[in-house]
Amino acid sequence: MESTLDIIEDIESWQRRYEGWKPAGAAGAENLDDYPWVRNRRAPFTPARRALPMLNLALISSAGAYIDGTAAFDTSSAAGDANFREIPIEVESADFRFAVRGYDGAAIHQDLNAQIPIDRLLEFEKNGIIGQLNPVFWSFCGHIPDATEVVQKLAPSLIERTQRYEVQAALLIPASTLCHQSVGLVARALELAGIPTMTLAVVKEIVESVRPPRVALYDGEIGSVAGQPGWPEHQRRILDEALRLIEPMDQAGIRKLVVDLQSEVEKARGER
Repeated sequence: MESTLDIIEDIESWQRRYEGWKPAGAAGAENLDDYPWVRNRRAPFTPARRALPMLNLALISSAGAYIDGTAAFDTSSAAGDANFREIPIEVESADFRFAVRGYDGAAIHQDLNAQIPIDRLLEFEKNGIIGQLNPVFWSFCGHIPDATEVVQKLAPSLIERTQRYEVQAALLIPASTLCHQSVGLVARALELAGIPTMTLAVVKEIVESVRPPRVALYDGEIGSVAGQPGWPEHQRRILDEALRLIEPMDQAGIRKLVVDLQSEVEKARGER
């Protein structure tokens, strides 16, 4: 894996800023008003070597999902929990629990696909839009203020597991505001390891600052980044448009999805 310096540029400067902000406990870590966001100038980039209908696509979520009866993520840590869970895609929605931190869990409790769109991606697999959905997905709790934990612990572990499964592309979906930074750093690490990524995002200023390689940005909501709960067609449109950008993008960048306009027109017509 590439060095931490490639994932966080000028890491010494960021660490100094973080030490100046560092909260005494978990409560302080919830207030991001003066948080020292990672600022990168460049983004790594790995071209897609296969068309979307031939790819083994991995899903990586920062919504803090874990299986009922297993250990929860630690939401009391001021630095954040940099562990992950490897979860089979066959697990039923009712068997999930969520370590919700930094976002409202109402949407994901109503509809798992609002943040972890397994049903939608399995539909895409069946319809030949993607080659296959990787048999496991990876979940972590993305409210991780200490970004060095992401690049030194979380990202290397995820790279090892995605390579073990011969993942050929990864879709990353943040849940909270700070998740956009954590997910963006993981995307940079995966891309440096040779795995093309697509990050779905709804907070423009953070992805512009962190610079994950490929970003599909739309005017969505924290807590339902993969689409509105109970609205499968909205979820399909967002995911389809985002995934279809993986192959044609020939350099790092942010693409604005047109699904916003379509959704507003539907709402105005009362078609939802």
